Amino acid sequence: MLADIVDALRCPLCAEPLALVDRSLACPARHSFDVARQGYANLLPGGARPGTADTSEMVRARSAFLGAGHFAPLAAALGSLLRGTGRILDAGAGTGYYLAAVLNADSVGIALDLSKHAARRAARAHPRIGAVVADLWQDLPLRSASVDAVLNVFAPRNAAEYRRVLRPDGALFTVTPSSRHLGPLIAELGLLTVDDRKNERTDDALAGHFALASRDTLDLTADLGHAEIATLVGMGPSAHHVPADDLAERIAKLPDPFPVPLSFVLSVYR
Repeated sequence: MLADIVDALRCPLCAEPLALVDRSLACPARHSFDVARQGYANLLPGGARPGTADTSEMVRARSAFLGAGHFAPLAAALGSLLRGTGRILDAGAGTGYYLAAVLNADSVGIALDLSKHAARRAARAHPRIGAVVADLWQDLPLRSASVDAVLNVFAPRNAAEYRRVLRPDGALFTVTPSSRHLGPLIAELGLLTVDDRKNERTDDALAGHFALASRDTLDLTADLGHAEIATLVGMGPSAHHVPADDLAERIAKLPDPFPVPLSFVLSVYR
């Protein structure tokens, strides 16, 4: 709920602290932001555009895929890494699936996403999640040193802002695909590949703000039906790379179900 996280929020227009007043968030400079009836707040500055935010159809498909449990081992691994963490920011939270999985009785979560459709679901994903619509590439609507951990799963990494909002002893937890992710699907469907230097490039992008503390790889295999494969592809960067008709034709040629390798790199930065 927003009441659990409001003390971490700041106005996106003037950076003053926000307070929850009736059904809105307001700052001392009298900037006000309505809280939607679904429980999330939109803190995009005036005139900002949602751009590449996930549509309602994309969010619905992603929710169904994650709800089927295909990525449950990844969520469990993140839960082990973040056990005992107080306030967690999920930057690029989507439906709130991973954030809900890592929260325990003593923690609260802040779900930031550019999509209002994702924020609606994140606000309902767990009773101690406060969901906010915000652009990860801009200044985050959070006070400095206000969170204990930043979770970043397949989402943009704004190193300077993540460091600003983290407490000095906090950590950034990222999940990226390894070069083994999706295996034969890449050639069969003409998908984008993950190069072998992705970890190195991620480290370089965070350098100056974060240093790598640990890194592990999680390898799984999921037997997916054709519809699930289409959803999985639609959740990644290849969604805009392969024409929909071409993708459907290629998927139809695969065995049903088809064993799909899932390979994730879990990194911790401090």
